[in-house]
Amino acid sequence: MQLTGKTAVVTGGSRGIGRAVAVTLAEAGADVAIIYAGNTAAAEETTKMIEEKGVKALAIQCDVSDEKAVATMMKTVKKELGRVDILVNNAGITRDGLLMIMKEEDWQAVLDTNLNGSFHCTKAAARLMMKQRCGSIINITSVVGETGNAGQANYAAAKAGLIGFTKSVAKELASRNVRCNAIAPGCIATDMTAVLGDEAVANMVKNIPLGRVAQPEEVAKAVLFLASDDASYITGQVLNVDGGMVM
Repeated sequence: MQLTGKTAVVTGGSRGIGRAVAVTLAEAGADVAIIYAGNTAAAEETTKMIEEKGVKALAIQCDVSDEKAVATMMKTVKKELGRVDILVNNAGITRDGLLMIMKEEDWQAVLDTNLNGSFHCTKAAARLMMKQRCGSIINITSVVGETGNAGQANYAAAKAGLIGFTKSVAKELASRNVRCNAIAPGCIATDMTAVLGDEAVANMVKNIPLGRVAQPEEVAKAVLFLASDDASYITGQVLNVDGGMVM
């Protein structure tokens, strides 16, 4: 699964799943632009990790919920790296809370980043991919988007919306040889799950047939497959990387 000569854009790419994806794509030969919200130190560290793979790296601070900022960001990637072949919509936040006490701003913030951000980035990247007549868009959704989860109505709604968005985009762009798929991770060892605490994670593991939490690199390898030409006849699909949580 070689990506030599291709350019990837990874949102939320400074740490966690995004960092693992960026480094994995770089190992396969792709130049990588990581898009981050505010953690400059983490972004710089990830950039160095990418460059160590012998490819070009670019870090851009951008609020993906801002359509104009995203358009500017994508133009910068095109100018600096020449093209956009792969887009990984990974940027995401949580603002958990039970429905009856969830604040409007917490609902909106999650949808703005997790769903609207993917819309903005996909729209901007698709313009370039359609002209190239090739491209792969990979949306990082979640098993929560398939099952729902108490205390995460906003997150589940955004991730479920992303699944429908993936299928619609796949149908619209297929004639231009642009593919769009989604990956639904389960319980992954990231900063987002670390805040849940050991007891909560242990309870989640009880419902995972493989009996363990996954590493970000295991999600990244699935992204690599969908980004590569080995997946040239796959579009509009949701690949669960969840140890069997959802069957």
